[in-house]
Amino acid sequence: MSPYQVCVCFITRTDDGGARQVLLGRKKTGLGLGNIVGLGGKIEPGETALEAIVREIEEESSLIVEPAAVSEVGFIRYAFPHRENWSQDSTVFVVDGFSGTPMESDEVVPAWYDVTDLPLDEMWDDAKYWLPQVLAGETVHASFTFGEDLKTVSESSFDAA
Repeated sequence: MSPYQVCVCFITRTDDGGARQVLLGRKKTGLGLGNIVGLGGKIEPGETALEAIVREIEEESSLIVEPAAVSEVGFIRYAFPHRENWSQDSTVFVVDGFSGTPMESDEVVPAWYDVTDLPLDEMWDDAKYWLPQVLAGETVHASFTFGEDLKTVSESSFDAA
């Protein structure tokens, strides 16, 4: 069974005090319930990853992003050998420009976090391996395998970009 295709985006801004922040959301439904995650979701048939992330951002936060402002910064393969239907391939994006105010949706409760103080202990276990680097301007090409508990990374590998 091939993994399903998803996308995730990390929307950033600079607050009034000059601190760089990222918009994350606490999952209210589905895979990752209760975790803090980046905005995103499944890529629909006939949709590109870019089209999907623009749609998902609006659905999950009410924010509008222009496709030209979105930067693709990586690709991550997630394997869940103990629950194959969770396995997925994720295109990773960042965007610094948006319009609107983040609003709670059926899927997530969005909130801004300083990039220097990410809530990594409340996110999927893999985030600690790559999210700070992506927010620092690096790219990521990686694979993560989750263990029997479906929460902890048991294996990881990083490829040259």
